[in-house]
Order: sequence, then C-alpha cells, then structure tokens
Amino acid sequence: MNFYAPFCLPFILGAAAMFLTLLWKWGRWLYLLPHADKLRILRGLPTRATLDAVGEVISESLLHRRIFRINPLLGYMHMSLAFGWFLLIAVGWIETIAYLGFRYVPLQGHVFFKYFATNLPHKPAFELTMDLLLLFVLSGVALAWGKRLRSRAMGMRRTTKHVPGDRIALTALWFIFPARLIAESTTCALYGGGSFLTGSLGGWMAAHLGTMTLVGLETAAWWFYSSCLGIFFVALPFSRYMHIFTEIPLIFLRRYKLRSGEKESSFDRFQTEACSRCGICIDPCQLQSVLDIRDVQSVYFLRDRRYGSLRLQTADNCLMCGRCAERCPVDIDLNTLRLNARDTMRNVPDEKRYDYLKGLDRSSGSGKTGYFAGCMTLLTPRTMQAMARIFDAAGEEVWWADRDGGVCCGRPLKLAGETDSAHRMMRCNTELFRKHGIATLVTSCPICLKVFREDYALEGIEVLHHSEYILRLMRAGRLAPNRGTARFTYHDPCELGRGSGIYDEPRAVIEAIGELLEPAHTREDALCCGSSVANVAIDDGQQLRIARSVTAELERSGAEVIVTACPLCKKALGRGTRREVRDLAEIVSEALP
Repeated sequence: MNFYAPFCLPFILGAAAMFLTLLWKWGRWLYLLPHADKLRILRGLPTRATLDAVGEVISESLLHRRIFRINPLLGYMHMSLAFGWFLLIAVGWIETIAYLGFRYVPLQGHVFFKYFATNLPHKPAFELTMDLLLLFVLSGVALAWGKRLRSRAMGMRRTTKHVPGDRIALTALWFIFPARLIAESTTCALYGGGSFLTGSLGGWMAAHLGTMTLVGLETAAWWFYSSCLGIFFVALPFSRYMHIFTEIPLIFLRRYKLRSGEKESSFDRFQTEACSRCGICIDPCQLQSVLDIRDVQSVYFLRDRRYGSLRLQTADNCLMCGRCAERCPVDIDLNTLRLNARDTMRNVPDEKRYDYLKGLDRSSGSGKTGYFAGCMTLLTPRTMQAMARIFDAAGEEVWWADRDGGVCCGRPLKLAGETDSAHRMMRCNTELFRKHGIATLVTSCPICLKVFREDYALEGIEVLHHSEYILRLMRAGRLAPNRGTARFTYHDPCELGRGSGIYDEPRAVIEAIGELLEPAHTREDALCCGSSVANVAIDDGQQLRIARSVTAELERSGAEVIVTACPLCKKALGRGTRREVRDLAEIVSEALP
C-alpha cells in the first residue's frame, strides 16, 4: 500500500520542523544546566520519582486535574483537546495495526489512514470509536471558540492578549479538527464507511453533491487538513502551545528536585515556556480587578521574559501575593522567576553600602528564646508591647534582637531583586543569633518568618511565627486568655498563608478568645492587603484603593474587629476601614487575666 500523496507534504515538513526545533531547544537548555542539576537528573532517573512524574503527566498534561478543580468547564475544554487528541493518535495507531498488522507504516500513514484505507474492509468498532473521539475533541474546539468570543460564559472575566505567533497557531488549531471531519466525511461519501459522525455527514454529501464535486472537495479537504497541521506544528515552538511539549520535561525535572533560584538559569526556560497562557492567573490579580492594570500579570510577565521583551516596570509591578501561583495549572514558580528577573535587570553592585552592618548589635535581654520584631513590627509598637506582655505572662525569658533597632531581615531587598545585598544582611543576622545562643526564634512578621526559614542557615534554631508560638503556650497551659463574646474576622497575610502554609494556628488562637467569622476570600484564596513590599511600582493611592476593597469584604463578615497576623497588613488595612484592626498578639494580650 502506498502511504504517500502530495497533500501529505505540509504535514511532513511541519512535523519535521517542529521536532527539530524542540530537540534544539531542549538540548540547549539541558546542556546549560549546572553540573549539580545534571547529577540530580541522573540520580533521579532510576528512582520512584520517574514513575511519579509519569503519573503527574497523565493527571495534569492530559487530564488537567488542576484546571478542573478551579473551573470544571475550562478543565473539560483543555482535557478534550489534550487527552482527546492523544487518544485519537493512540487509537489511530491501534486501528492501523488492526487493519495491517505489525508492518511499517510511515507517520503520515497513521495520521491520514482513512484516506489510504479506502480499499480495505471496514471495521465498525474502530470507526465508531474514532468518531466518538473526534466528537469529543470537536466539543473542546467549540468551547475554545466560545471562550475567545465570550470569556465570561466560561467563568473568566479576562482572557489573554495574544502575540502574532499565538494567533497563527491558535487559528490553525481551531481548524484542524473541523478540517479532519470534512476530509474524512468526503472520503466516506465517495467510498463508504464511517460511523454516526463521518458516515452520516458523508451520506448527506453523497446525496446532495455529485461525484466530480466530491472528488474535488476531498482533495481540497485533505490538503486543508494537512496544511492546518503543518502550520500549527511550525508555529508551535514559537507560540503559547510550546507548553504542550515543555510541561512534560518540566514535570520530570521538578520531580528530580530541580528548582529556579535567585539567579537566572536555563531551568527557568522550562518554566517560562511551559506557560500555556491560559489566562487563569489574570482574574485573581488585584492589580487587574481593583486598579484595572492589565499588562503586568504573570501570563504577560512570562510571555515578555520568554521573548526577551521584559521591562523592569513589568517585573516590578506585582504584589507577589501568590494568588496567581495558587491558581496556575502548571504550578510554575512565579515569584522566584520574578525575583531572579529583577536581580538580573537591576544588577546593583553591592560595593560598600552595607559596611555599617559589621558589629551592629543593639540586642537586649537574655534567654534561649529570641524575638525578632522586624522593620514593620517596629512601626506598629502595639504589637511589640502585646508580645512583651505575652512573654511576661508565660514566664518566658527573652532575648530581644532588635527592640532598640537593628538590621532588617533582608527579604525586602531580596524582593526588590538585590539578592547580594540581602545576603549580607542575612549573614549579619545569622552571626548575631549564633552569638547569643538562642534555641527558638519568634517573629511577628511573616516576611521575616519566610526568609528565616527558607534563606538563612539556622540549623539548630527553631523559627516560629508568633501565632504558632502563642498557640503552643496556650496548649502547654502557660497562657490562659479569657474567652469573651467579641466577634472577629481574620485576614490571612500572603506571606504567612500562601507563603508559609500557616492557616490554622491563628484561627485556633482567635477561637479561644471569641467568635471567628470568615470573609468570602480566605485561606489560600485570601486577598492581599495591597501594601506588599514586593511592589515598587504602584503609588500610595493605588495601595489605599486595594486596602479599601479588602476591608469592605472583611466588614461584610459582620465582625466588630478585623484581626491579622502581619504588621504590614495591620497598617494597610487600618488605612482602609474605620473598623478596629488588631494584630493577633494584641487580642491575646487584652484577653489575659
């Protein structure tokens, strides 16, 4: 059997161009990986991590489980296109074997099998299965058209703005499966076969169109189908659809413990090009929903970084609250990519700006428990006063790291992209903690907490947020606040909740003191206060608008007091409401006998 026809040429050339480009990109990125990362890959290959990666590829790249959890309709759309196309290919290969046995068939023979198999006996079971799968994929195409025309009907307020390469690839993708339906149906009209979809449409064509018309239409339809495939394959590596082939190695590399870091690396390319630009990250962004800033969201940051057009204004204009990362179906490490992009674009020389840190020690007190207030807690003195009373009530002897001023934890500098300067501060603080021999380090600032846990070398020192520490004291019977009738609502700080995974401890403390009323957006979906030190682009008025939108929701809970566990959030929310805003430590201190 001859498996070549002139119309196969666009498909063959497009597929060859795509695979060569993919091999060049993957090969270059892997070659440029640090030696330590290459060793991690080699050591991970023969382990369970590889099997786990295969499972994740099936659940996420094909079935799109994460998107289903966020939006079932979008999940179905993505699954029907990805899993449906995969099944069409897989079942198509099985169909070829069923007809021809285990003989060599070139790639185009499998893809265009219906065209080449007209003189073979029909197998109704395969024809029915292939029609069902084609209908499955076509339903996803219809939803994709609907999403582009009316995104709100699909549960999205905003969709992504495309670059030219995206438009070319998307247009080709939209027509691939309708073209396949027409091509296979015209062949069925001329030679019979097909099932409820292609057979029925072919029967209608045979009844209404003459033979010569059908012959011409068949040729045109197969050429159009092949051309759509060829155009899509050529455009794919340079468009959003590069994610189809990049998400798979990304999953494996993550399972082998590769991560993006403070400095840019070739692993970052796997992350940036794994973004499908689905737009799911746009709606959660408060810069978009409150301030109507539409061109800085993660999808556009990743797009611009990928194509080498990223501006510092775009990299800087992000609250880095983690709401978009929580929704990302590919689980891209968005905040780390922002950080290392800022570091590269700023490239600030450290020089001698922080020489004053050497020998700076304004600590006081003694004890194995240390308290690091942090810059923002020093600007909210009531929180510090409340912690002092809590320590006294628990009989805790405390070493105060910065009660009278001291060194910043370094995370604000890191968030600004000045990682080298941040590490100088970290080394200074680490030496201070070691010098005074503390065993437990407590902080009221989630920003400090995150950097202490993730970036400091504090082996042997337990780091706790004050919500964790207070709850521990209460459960140990060392702290016994009185429970009253006050009604509280709790605002989850970004760095404490999404950043450090601490949700239950603050709530347990509040519920020991009064009634807790949850706002509409809470826990992983909590809103950012708007005054994030990570954003150096929006002005004070814009921060205030975000704060007011957040406090308006908190007020609707019906609570008399808004409680948070972050000094920065306390100041921000306090500006946005006339209601009482308290730190967690304050309500505990006031409830002590």
